Amino acid sequence: MPTAPVLRRAKAADLETIVQFNLSMARETEDIILDAQTVRRGATAVMNDPRRGFYLLAEIGGRVAGQLMVTPEWSDWRNQWFWWIQSVYVAPEFRRRGLFATLFGEVHKLAAGRGDVAGIRLYVDKENTAAQKTYISLGMQESNYRMYER
Repeated sequence: MPTAPVLRRAKAADLETIVQFNLSMARETEDIILDAQTVRRGATAVMNDPRRGFYLLAEIGGRVAGQLMVTPEWSDWRNQWFWWIQSVYVAPEFRRRGLFATLFGEVHKLAAGRGDVAGIRLYVDKENTAAQKTYISLGMQESNYRMYER
Protein backbone atom coordinates (compact mmCIF):
# COMPACT_ATOMS: atom_id res chain seq x y z
CA MET A 1 0.00 0.00 0.00
CA PRO A 2 1.70 3.26 -1.08
CA THR A 3 0.38 5.32 1.83
CA ALA A 4 0.11 3.65 5.20
CA PRO A 5 -3.46 3.86 6.48
CA VAL A 6 -4.26 5.79 9.62
CA LEU A 7 -6.41 3.68 11.93
CA ARG A 8 -8.82 5.30 14.33
CA ARG A 9 -12.14 4.87 16.05
CA ALA A 10 -15.11 6.49 14.36
CA LYS A 11 -16.44 9.83 15.52
CA ALA A 12 -19.75 11.57 14.92
CA ALA A 13 -18.51 13.19 11.70
CA ASP A 14 -18.01 9.70 10.21
CA LEU A 15 -21.67 8.69 10.53
CA GLU A 16 -22.69 9.25 6.89
CA THR A 17 -19.63 7.39 5.59
CA ILE A 18 -20.45 4.43 7.84
CA VAL A 19 -24.06 4.47 6.67
CA GLN A 20 -23.03 4.54 3.01
CA PHE A 21 -20.47 1.77 3.54
CA ASN A 22 -23.07 -0.42 5.29
CA LEU A 23 -25.64 0.17 2.53
CA SER A 24 -23.04 -0.67 -0.12
CA MET A 25 -21.88 -3.80 1.71
CA ALA A 26 -25.44 -5.18 1.97
CA ARG A 27 -26.03 -4.50 -1.72
CA GLU A 28 -22.73 -6.02 -2.86
CA THR A 29 -22.58 -9.07 -0.62
CA GLU A 30 -26.21 -10.11 -0.19
CA ASP A 31 -28.09 -8.12 -2.83
CA ILE A 32 -30.13 -6.48 -0.07
CA ILE A 33 -31.37 -2.90 -0.12
CA LEU A 34 -31.36 -1.67 3.47
CA ASP A 35 -33.35 1.27 4.79
CA ALA A 36 -30.88 4.13 5.20
CA GLN A 37 -32.70 5.63 8.20
CA THR A 38 -32.64 2.32 10.05
CA VAL A 39 -28.93 1.88 9.30
CA ARG A 40 -28.27 5.47 10.43
CA ARG A 41 -30.11 4.89 13.72
CA GLY A 42 -28.24 1.60 14.25
CA ALA A 43 -24.83 3.14 13.60
CA THR A 44 -25.68 6.10 15.83
CA ALA A 45 -26.66 3.69 18.62
CA VAL A 46 -23.23 2.04 18.44
CA MET A 47 -21.41 5.37 18.37
CA ASN A 48 -23.41 6.70 21.34
CA ASP A 49 -23.07 3.59 23.53
CA PRO A 50 -19.63 1.96 23.78
CA ARG A 51 -21.23 -1.14 25.37
CA ARG A 52 -22.67 -1.93 21.91
CA GLY A 53 -19.25 -1.88 20.27
CA PHE A 54 -17.16 0.47 18.18
CA TYR A 55 -16.25 1.20 14.58
CA LEU A 56 -12.62 1.09 13.55
CA LEU A 57 -11.81 3.09 10.43
CA ALA A 58 -8.84 3.16 8.07
CA GLU A 59 -8.04 6.47 6.42
CA ILE A 60 -5.82 6.95 3.41
CA GLY A 61 -4.98 10.45 2.30
CA GLY A 62 -7.54 11.89 4.70
CA ARG A 63 -10.35 9.77 3.25
CA VAL A 64 -12.05 6.86 5.00
CA ALA A 65 -11.10 3.86 2.90
CA GLY A 66 -12.41 1.01 5.05
CA GLN A 67 -14.24 0.09 8.21
CA LEU A 68 -15.26 -2.65 10.53
CA MET A 69 -17.37 -2.79 13.65
CA VAL A 70 -16.47 -4.71 16.78
CA THR A 71 -19.37 -6.03 18.86
CA PRO A 72 -18.61 -7.54 22.28
CA GLU A 73 -20.28 -10.75 23.44
CA TRP A 74 -19.90 -12.01 27.00
CA SER A 75 -18.95 -15.67 27.43
CA ASP A 76 -19.94 -17.19 30.74
CA TRP A 77 -17.97 -20.30 29.78
CA ARG A 78 -14.77 -18.31 29.56
CA ASN A 79 -15.54 -15.40 31.89
CA GLN A 80 -14.24 -13.17 29.12
CA TRP A 81 -15.43 -11.35 26.04
CA PHE A 82 -15.52 -12.46 22.44
CA TRP A 83 -15.18 -9.67 19.93
CA TRP A 84 -17.29 -10.12 16.82
CA ILE A 85 -16.16 -8.35 13.66
CA GLN A 86 -19.07 -7.07 11.61
CA SER A 87 -19.88 -4.42 9.00
CA VAL A 88 -16.61 -4.92 7.15
CA TYR A 89 -16.32 -2.71 4.10
CA VAL A 90 -13.44 -1.46 2.00
CA ALA A 91 -14.17 1.11 -0.70
CA PRO A 92 -13.68 -0.48 -4.16
CA GLU A 93 -10.69 1.67 -5.13
CA PHE A 94 -8.82 0.55 -1.99
CA ARG A 95 -9.44 -3.19 -2.25
CA ARG A 96 -6.74 -5.85 -2.66
CA ARG A 97 -4.21 -3.68 -0.81
CA GLY A 98 -4.27 -5.42 2.57
CA LEU A 99 -6.56 -2.89 4.22
CA PHE A 100 -8.74 -5.48 5.94
CA ALA A 101 -5.61 -7.25 7.19
CA THR A 102 -4.44 -3.95 8.68
CA LEU A 103 -7.79 -3.37 10.38
CA PHE A 104 -7.89 -6.96 11.63
CA GLY A 105 -4.35 -6.66 12.98
CA GLU A 106 -5.38 -3.59 14.97
CA VAL A 107 -8.42 -5.38 16.40
CA HIS A 108 -6.18 -8.28 17.39
CA LYS A 109 -3.73 -5.90 19.06
CA LEU A 110 -6.49 -4.04 20.93
CA ALA A 111 -8.07 -7.29 22.12
CA ALA A 112 -4.74 -8.76 23.25
CA GLY A 113 -3.92 -5.59 25.15
CA ARG A 114 -7.07 -5.80 27.25
CA GLY A 115 -6.51 -9.23 28.79
CA ASP A 116 -10.23 -10.01 28.93
CA VAL A 117 -10.95 -11.01 25.33
CA ALA A 118 -11.06 -14.77 24.74
CA GLY A 119 -11.12 -14.50 20.96
CA ILE A 120 -12.18 -12.70 17.82
CA ARG A 121 -15.00 -14.08 15.73
CA LEU A 122 -16.83 -13.21 12.55
CA TYR A 123 -19.36 -14.77 10.29
CA VAL A 124 -19.17 -14.99 6.52
CA ASP A 125 -21.59 -15.99 3.81
CA LYS A 126 -21.08 -19.63 2.78
CA GLU A 127 -20.59 -18.58 -0.84
CA ASN A 128 -18.04 -15.83 -0.13
CA THR A 129 -14.95 -17.94 -0.70
CA ALA A 130 -12.70 -14.93 -1.35
CA ALA A 131 -13.40 -13.56 2.13
CA GLN A 132 -12.95 -17.01 3.66
CA LYS A 133 -9.49 -17.30 2.09
CA THR A 134 -8.60 -13.87 3.47
CA TYR A 135 -9.68 -14.85 6.99
CA ILE A 136 -7.69 -18.09 6.84
CA SER A 137 -4.62 -16.19 5.62
CA LEU A 138 -4.88 -14.03 8.76
CA GLY A 139 -4.73 -17.07 11.04
CA MET A 140 -8.45 -17.50 11.62
CA GLN A 141 -9.95 -20.98 11.54
CA GLU A 142 -13.43 -22.18 10.71
CA SER A 143 -15.20 -22.97 13.97
CA ASN A 144 -17.34 -25.98 14.72
CA TYR A 145 -20.47 -23.81 15.10
CA ARG A 146 -23.23 -23.24 12.58
CA MET A 147 -25.34 -20.13 12.77
CA TYR A 148 -29.15 -20.23 12.93
CA GLU A 149 -31.53 -17.32 13.03
CA ARG A 150 -35.19 -16.53 13.17
